[in-house]
Amino acid sequence: MQMDKMSNEALKAAFKTLQPKIVKSVDPDSAIDELHAKDIITAKDSRELCDIQDTTKRCRKLLLILQDSKHSETFIRLREALLEDYPSIVDEVDKCQAESQAARAHQLQMDLSTEGTFLLPPYNVTWCIRK
Repeated sequence: MQMDKMSNEALKAAFKTLQPKIVKSVDPDSAIDELHAKDIITAKDSRELCDIQDTTKRCRKLLLILQDSKHSETFIRLREALLEDYPSIVDEVDKCQAESQAARAHQLQMDLSTEGTFLLPPYNVTWCIRK
């Protein structure tokens, strides 16, 4: 499946939404290695992450590093790195991403169908003004 910049942005939002669950259930060591091998994170980041003993804190730090990344495929590669060991997490990320994209598509459809006009008639307040 080919993913583009929009997909990476949607995945970024999904990972951010699911961060509380991810940090509690993912041991990021294999993902750190894969992301370093693909030049998504630097050797310095990798060393700093490996120095963190607590798995939850290490995972949180990785996600924070990735949120600041300028790489165009950061979250696409993170998704790939988690797929084998954490398929249920990836399923939740995909579901969250799909829901987010559907909501955006619906909003765009609404915006286009109204051509930017306000659909409700102006509220007439003269009836409530007392003299």
